Amino acid sequence: KKDDEQDEAIKRMFTPEFRNRLDAIVPFAYLGKDTVSRVVDKFVLQLELQLAEQNVHIQFDSDARVWLGDRGYDKLYGARPMARLIQEKVKQPLAEELLFGKLAHGGEVHVSVKEDKLAFELTPAPPKKVVKRKAPAKRKTAKKAPPAAKNADGE
Repeated sequence: KKDDEQDEAIKRMFTPEFRNRLDAIVPFAYLGKDTVSRVVDKFVLQLELQLAEQNVHIQFDSDARVWLGDRGYDKLYGARPMARLIQEKVKQPLAEELLFGKLAHGGEVHVSVKEDKLAFELTPAPPKKVVKRKAPAKRKTAKKAPPAAKNADGE
């Protein structure tokens, strides 16, 4: 019955000439919770790799992952809004800390949900010890012998 309804909708929407040019019609279903969860994992992994380059480790608890899945998935658009959500709700709030704040030299971020919003717990990396190197000692070179005196013949 569902197939008949889909066929009727396709017949109403497209002309016979267009339908004859199609090799196949593939229906798409909405993404399930498991699939949305895997999409969240993919985006989180990408973010982890980006931040690892700056010596920052990020960890999302399960509530934060569910929060991203609920808000980053739309039945009409699928998981397309996920990237925008992560940009607005995770990357932008962390950008200032990464550039000038607690995470400027690396550290850890724990993401959780508090009062229906993402919350960040930042742990800066311990400051690196600056090891001063001694300047290399100046080399002592042997003094050059004075040029030999030339005799009258120029030898």
